[in-house]
Amino acid sequence: MLHVLVHMHLRGGTTTSETIALMLHTHPVVVRRTMAALRDAGYVRSTGGRGGGWALDGDILELTVREVHAALAPNTLFAIGPAQDNPNCPVEQAVNAFLLQAMADAEATWLDRLGHRRLRDLLPPARSLNT
Repeated sequence: MLHVLVHMHLRGGTTTSETIALMLHTHPVVVRRTMAALRDAGYVRSTGGRGGGWALDGDILELTVREVHAALAPNTLFAIGPAQDNPNCPVEQAVNAFLLQAMADAEATWLDRLGHRRLRDLLPPARSLNT
């Protein structure tokens, strides 16, 4: 969605779910669901009528990547987790404690890095704006 938001900015701030779906090689319904999360966060708004779609709301380039991430997937950095095969097993407990700490450390690093980048930092060089 970072890609989409920057393109929307470069193309005047509005676009349709269908156009975004083509860009992302997905279905417009998936786009509408994802954009709704950005709308709920106040970053875009939906527009109706002929030529309706999605419009940027505010100065999108000042958003941090972390803010966009929080709007889209606030609790889903990892799709893995510790095993729960035998919670009484001391080996499983030790492995799970290690994995949980490693994931917490990685998440803290990830979120810190995202918090230091604004969407304006993702703008391409002027010569490549036509792609």
